[in-house]
Amino acid sequence: MAEQLSIDKSRSDEEIYKSLIQVIEGIVSADEPVISVLSNITAVLKEAFNKISWAGFYLRKDNSLYLGPFQGKIACTFIPLGKGVCGTAASKKETIIVDDVNAFEGHIVCDSEAKSEIVAPIVSNGDVYGVIDLDSTSLSAFNSTDREYLEAIARIIAQKIDLEKLKNIII
Repeated sequence: MAEQLSIDKSRSDEEIYKSLIQVIEGIVSADEPVISVLSNITAVLKEAFNKISWAGFYLRKDNSLYLGPFQGKIACTFIPLGKGVCGTAASKKETIIVDDVNAFEGHIVCDSEAKSEIVAPIVSNGDVYGVIDLDSTSLSAFNSTDREYLEAIARIIAQKIDLEKLKNIII
């Protein structure tokens, strides 16, 4: 089903996120293929904010994260748990905001133009199934508002999708 997304980018980040939550609630359905749902979420996030240069998912298989659906430049395909911003967020099971990726010890450079990043884990019943990763070419692009709403998006995914299907995407 094709959807049209109309976003007034002059609104505050919180106002934009509030409208996106409604859109994402409608996109996330157990009846749709998981890859399609995640792909559309990345498109919604990337389209909604000028500050986002890359939006995507890394999905967990065993002790690693693998590149899932994304919007933006070519990306790293494999990240060990505990490594880089994504692997650290997954292993700690908590959202990480990095104001300057060059100051994050162990940062994995996938895009040399990325300056800041936020990563929110997708957790259900104590297990991490993947992460939502947003990058920006601006320093300090992400804040507590981004954290609040990315965590809400991660919860929507965890509640409405059979997360065991995520394991089958990475073969």
